[in-house]
Amino acid sequence: MTASDETPSTAESFVHPAYFYRGDEEYLHGTVGFIREGLAHGEPVAVSVPTANLELIRAALGADADAVHLLDMTVEGRNPARIIPGVLRAFADAHPGTRVRIIGEPIWADRSPLEYPACVQHEALINAAFAGRAVTILCPYDLATLSERAIADAFTTHPTVIEDSGETLSGDYDPDRIVAEYNRPLPAPPATAETLAFDTATLATARHSAVAYARRGGMSEERVTDLELIVGEATTNSVLHGGGQGVLAFWIEESQFCCQIQDSGHITNPLAGRLPAPLRRPGGRGLLLINQLADLVRLYTTALGTTLRIHLPLAAAA
Repeated sequence: MTASDETPSTAESFVHPAYFYRGDEEYLHGTVGFIREGLAHGEPVAVSVPTANLELIRAALGADADAVHLLDMTVEGRNPARIIPGVLRAFADAHPGTRVRIIGEPIWADRSPLEYPACVQHEALINAAFAGRAVTILCPYDLATLSERAIADAFTTHPTVIEDSGETLSGDYDPDRIVAEYNRPLPAPPATAETLAFDTATLATARHSAVAYARRGGMSEERVTDLELIVGEATTNSVLHGGGQGVLAFWIEESQFCCQIQDSGHITNPLAGRLPAPLRRPGGRGLLLINQLADLVRLYTTALGTTLRIHLPLAAAA
């Protein structure tokens, strides 16, 4: 059985299988079949996978590629926290009233250990973000290059899995456990980091200090504009929702500007910053904006406080 075969799971509103493959032939057999089946049923189809796999699919589809919304996951999903609002929900919401099909491959071998917790939490949160929606999201996993941990986690984040033997229910499915398990304390900033406390009266000072440090480190003006928005939103959130004050730390690491905000607030909704904000509701856009602008956002939150760590490249995007 392949990723394109009909299974009992298609009777459900939301379908979210992991597709395990080895090599290009298996990859194309499952993904292209899934795409063509959707097109045959008149379903809008989107594909967001890493660059090399995107080109494989584009070539295999031939003329049918024009009917598919193709996105490079290494660009659109560089920050895993923006995949749900910026890729998956953006496509599904653009086609109300009809089932849509999406292939999303957010985890590949070159993902760093720093990025992986954010990736696997994203996979877990897809289930809550699309509960009850007429959406099918197929997530390919490369058995030849991914770690045993990544494959084991895929069984926990997906209600069904597709292997050589067919599609079966995952006995390990428990996305809430993954969200909690990867809500881990973050490493302390390096000793060279600049640190300052802020409150309502010193929000502007905190923002200006971070921007000046980034400029001295060689950050492009395009990125400086993003950084001003990021630090402004994050520190304001701390003042409004995190006890009225916080601590900002920033440093440069491997051509990236890193900043960390700590406060005494507690983010209780795991989907905070990962869903489009209603147009007529004030607020609720700070973390969403940060996720859209940053290359990586890591979050650790408990009843005792929240740590938000943000990574932004010094150079402008190509």
